[in-house]
Amino acid sequence: MTRTALILGAAVRPDGSASPGLRRRVEHAADLFHRGEVARVIPCGGVGRHGPSEAEVMAAILRDRGVPAQALLLEGRSTDTISNIGNALRLCPDLREVVIVTDAYHAPRARLIARHLGLTASSSSPADGPSGLRLQRARLREAASMAKVVIWMATGHRLRRGNL
Repeated sequence: MTRTALILGAAVRPDGSASPGLRRRVEHAADLFHRGEVARVIPCGGVGRHGPSEAEVMAAILRDRGVPAQALLLEGRSTDTISNIGNALRLCPDLREVVIVTDAYHAPRARLIARHLGLTASSSSPADGPSGLRLQRARLREAASMAKVVIWMATGHRLRRGNL
């Protein structure tokens, strides 16, 4: 079975460069690739407030870090965690085992979504990340998002393989 890293998107800056959070995730995924823990990498993320797409920005960093183009598959349309994973499934129907690369506060919800969609999912997060007030805000946002996902799972709304 081929393990694939799914890098979940984060902000692109107005000048088109990666935000610190996005860069942190991408560099971590490149390290996973070079250590042989994943055989391919799917950067996930569409265009947010600023272009280019998060996936394009990530792919450029990955190539600069020595990840070959043939190991990359870009998912450049998604705007949230559910569509990150759902669109990656559509792009790569043989996807079975994934390592979700995101910040630690975000990883439990991402794994839950991936498993609900039938994937064998683990996560790997960069050692550093947000702290202080920024981390507290992120955890609060995640708690609300987790509640929404659990409700969607219970009601079948949006979280079915054919309904993404």
